[in-house]
Amino acid sequence: MKYTKSHEWVDFIEEKKVRIGLSAHAVHQLGELVFVNLPEVDDELEAGESFGDAESIKAVSDIYSPVSGRVSAVNEEVLDNPALVNEAPESTWLIEVEEVSENEELLDEAEYKSFCESEA
Repeated sequence: MKYTKSHEWVDFIEEKKVRIGLSAHAVHQLGELVFVNLPEVDDELEAGESFGDAESIKAVSDIYSPVSGRVSAVNEEVLDNPALVNEAPESTWLIEVEEVSENEELLDEAEYKSFCESEA
């Protein structure tokens, strides 16, 4: 699993297919999620651009795509029950993206942990 500086995680299922979710750090900062807005299947994403947002009792935050590609699946369970992300952020995916053509600078777990500590 890899991470972004905007606090999303990326799991490469195949070479050109990924799942994207919110890191535990992001969920902790946001607080309890009450609503998640996600793209539609077949939407095109650009690395570094917002593809949705997460609303918590504290704030609304954009969710950024770490990759460019086409949305191939949306986790409908999260749309119906955003609290699933709070319960298991590192295993609850939001979207799947196929035809990944580029990605932002991704951090491994140690680099991401160091980045989060430097932000505190």
